[in-house]
Amino acid sequence: MTFPSRRRFLQITAATLAVGGAGVAAWRLRGNRPLVVEEFAMVEKNDIPTAVAAAPDGSIWFTIEFSSAIGMFRDGRISRLPKGKDNVEPLGLAVDSTGAAWFTDAPALCISRMQPNGVLTRFELGTPIARLGRLAVGPDDAVWFAEATSYSVTELRQGQLHRHGYESPRGGPYGVAVGRDGTVWATLQSANALLQIRPDGKMKEFEIPTRAASPTDVAVDAQGRVWFLQFRNRRVGSWEDGVFREYELPLEGVVPSGLAIAPDGTPWFGTLRGGQLGRVRGGKAELLPLPRPGARIYSVAADAKGNIWYTDLAGFLGKLPAELAAS
Repeated sequence: MTFPSRRRFLQITAATLAVGGAGVAAWRLRGNRPLVVEEFAMVEKNDIPTAVAAAPDGSIWFTIEFSSAIGMFRDGRISRLPKGKDNVEPLGLAVDSTGAAWFTDAPALCISRMQPNGVLTRFELGTPIARLGRLAVGPDDAVWFAEATSYSVTELRQGQLHRHGYESPRGGPYGVAVGRDGTVWATLQSANALLQIRPDGKMKEFEIPTRAASPTDVAVDAQGRVWFLQFRNRRVGSWEDGVFREYELPLEGVVPSGLAIAPDGTPWFGTLRGGQLGRVRGGKAELLPLPRPGARIYSVAADAKGNIWYTDLAGFLGKLPAELAAS
């Protein structure tokens, strides 16, 4: 069903920006013109939006915790597309080149594909139980997802599963991303490492220098630099040409969650506490406080125009306009 969205415009004229290592600076807008953060309330009172992804046509897809539907936002309206079984931890979501959404569906023991017209296709995992993390679609439309129950990062191509397991069952995967060259990257939480899967299938682990970082979300920019969140130590990490770098978040008590690369190459992320969106720019991590302090950002996506979208566990889909994101 499709519902008109309850939209809230949250005006920002000179929002405060916390900058890592540089105290507090002003977020200056051109001509001091008001810009707004838009929020769209869920149409069902108990809906909890979880993962989020942007489609090529500008549609925004999101999964819904404890719901038998997934959501799509298009032309100012939210649609709930039924999928049969309730979701439990629907963490993985990505959109292919045709605009169809792929998502993890652990209760149904499958990976599912939802087309914009509501047609659902399931691809069974063939396992008695399933614990699944994030999901990504590569430039060739192959689907990759973190499959912790099989200790593998699994590829779904033309309806066939190809599991890339580890030699030792350590470090169940969580985040997955695919670079433009087809190289797949995953985070191994308990192993405190990044996993690289090259297009020829060869795998290699890179241990994160900071102990107990608990890496979660991962993304790859256009230059092939790998970005990842460190859940336990309040940092954003990067890896390039064998070198790790870290960017500490400037506020205590915030927990990073969700990661996306904007068209200009800027990594964006959210925080589960404190109502913040963050980015790394100029060698520093910055936090933009959202107008509603109770926001709990779980996932982040960037569309082709540079708008930054986020899911708020409090029951909202949010949009940071491209002009504000680039300022």
